[in-house]
Amino acid sequence: MAMIYTEDQLSIRDLIRDFMAKRVKPYLRELDDKGEFPQDIYREAFEMGLHCLQIPEEFGGAGLDYVTMAVALEEMGRCDPGFAITMLSTSMTLKCILLGGNDEQKQRAADILIPGAHGSFSMTEPNAGSDTLSLRTTARRDGDDYILNGTKCFATNGAYSDLYVIIATVDRSLGSKGTVAFMVEGGTPGLSVGKHENKMGLRLSNTCDLFLEDVRVPAANMLGSVGDGIRIALGGLDTGRIYNAAVAVGIAQNALEESVAYAKTREQFGKPIIENQAIQMMLADMQIGTEAGRQLVFGAMRLLDSGVKRVSMEASCAKTFCSDNAVKVTTDAVQIFGGYGYSKEYPVEKMMRDSKIFQIFEGTNQIQRLVVSRELAKLY
Repeated sequence: MAMIYTEDQLSIRDLIRDFMAKRVKPYLRELDDKGEFPQDIYREAFEMGLHCLQIPEEFGGAGLDYVTMAVALEEMGRCDPGFAITMLSTSMTLKCILLGGNDEQKQRAADILIPGAHGSFSMTEPNAGSDTLSLRTTARRDGDDYILNGTKCFATNGAYSDLYVIIATVDRSLGSKGTVAFMVEGGTPGLSVGKHENKMGLRLSNTCDLFLEDVRVPAANMLGSVGDGIRIALGGLDTGRIYNAAVAVGIAQNALEESVAYAKTREQFGKPIIENQAIQMMLADMQIGTEAGRQLVFGAMRLLDSGVKRVSMEASCAKTFCSDNAVKVTTDAVQIFGGYGYSKEYPVEKMMRDSKIFQIFEGTNQIQRLVVSRELAKLY
C-alpha cells in the first residue's frame, strides 16, 4: 500500500487485525449462515473501545483523528464489514448527539453508550429513503413531552440498542423546518422492534423495523430545536459516507489478497493461473481500483482533520467510487476462483454479497452522483 502509517496507526491496525483474526474470522461461516448477531464478540469489542474510537476523550472515547479512523475501519471491513457497521452505528449515533445536543444530553448519551452498549440512528422509513423529506413519523407536543408515532425501517442495531436517535416531523407541510431529532432510550414504552431482516450480506449486523406507538419522550430529549432534525441527520452523513467508503476498501483489499493467493496455487494447463495474462490484467485492475479508493478516503479524511467543515463532494466521490469498486473487485474475485468462487466453502462469495449494500445505504450511488453534480455547479 502506498501509505505511510504512523506508529499509532500501525498499533491500532494490528490490534484490530489480531482481534478479528482470533475472535471473528474463525466463526464467520457459521455466523453468516445463521445470520446471528454475536453479542459475546461485540461485548469484547466494547471492552476494547472499538465502538467509540473517534469519540472525544472527554466523553470516554479514544479520540482518534479521521485518518486513523479510516485505517481502523478498513481493517474491520477487511475481515467482516457487518462487524464494522455494527461498531460504526453506535459511534455515529453518539456523534449525532455530540453534533446537535447540549452538554447534558452529550454526557447522558456517553454514559449510556461508552461503557458498552449499542446505538441506533433511525431516519429511514418505508416511504422515506433517499427522499428524506417524506418522513411520516410524527412528534406531537403534549405538555413537557412529545408523543412519537411512526415506523422506521432498516435500523442498524435496532433490536439490541440502548439508545436511539429518532428523526421525526412536527408538521410535514413545513418540510425540513418541521423536522426534529430525539434521543430515545431502549425500553421506552411504545417502542418495539420488528423481526431481523434476513439480508443477502452484512449478516453479522442486526437490521430491523422500529415501531413507535405513542412513545412519550421528554421535550428535554430533543436535540437542538424544531427544524434541526434533518440538519443533525445530514451533518453526520458526509462523515458516515467516508467511513463506509473505508469499510468498502477493506472488503476490496480482502478480495484482492484472496484472489492473488488462489491464483498462485490454482493450476490449469500445467501452470498457476496467475501466469495467464488475462488473470494478471484482472488482478492489476483490482489493485488499481482498491488503491485509488483508499487514497480518496484518506484525502477526504485529511480534509476533515484539517478543520474543513463541509466535504460533501469528497464524501460522495469516495463513497461512490469505493463501493462500486468493492462490487467490481469481489465479482472479479468470484470469477478468478471459478466454480469454487460460487461455493460457500470459499470466502469470496460472501465478500460479493457483503459489498452490494455499500452502493445502496448512506444514500444510493445514484443520489451520490446527484450530490457531486450539484457541488460541481456551485464550484465552477
